[in-house]
Amino acid sequence: MPSKIKTLTQLKKITANLKRRGKKIVFTNGCFDILHYGHIKYLEKASKYGDILIIGLNSDSSIKRIKGSRRPLNPEKYRAYILSAISFIDYIVIFGQDTPYNLISALRPDILVKGGDWHKNKIVGSGIVKQYGGKVLTIPYVKNLSTTKILKKITAIG
Repeated sequence: MPSKIKTLTQLKKITANLKRRGKKIVFTNGCFDILHYGHIKYLEKASKYGDILIIGLNSDSSIKRIKGSRRPLNPEKYRAYILSAISFIDYIVIFGQDTPYNLISALRPDILVKGGDWHKNKIVGSGIVKQYGGKVLTIPYVKNLSTTKILKKITAIG
């Protein structure tokens, strides 16, 4: 397992140490099934809001529940490995729940980030983060670009 991919237990220890050293933790989450330009731009911008960027990666089982039985296209270990190759991502943690609520509660990031297609008050975990003085931010969504749209193009071709 690449060194950036951690369990929640490992990540709790790491983040506690980083916070003691004054580092700002940024957290975001997603499926990242077919990594595309919109994902990279979003993650790159998210990384600039703090010192450490943590990605909560939906497990295969959670994606199936959220997006249907035909997804994900790429297994979680492949998706995590690809994300771990991106220099501005510091850690990845795979979670099996439908939302990252438990991760956010456990890690207590300084900044919670989601794409602009999410309203700040609807972002899972926003209440927790605001409660302890953290920030919730959205990053503008890259229009007309999503994994679903890419899949529609592929199926139209093939």
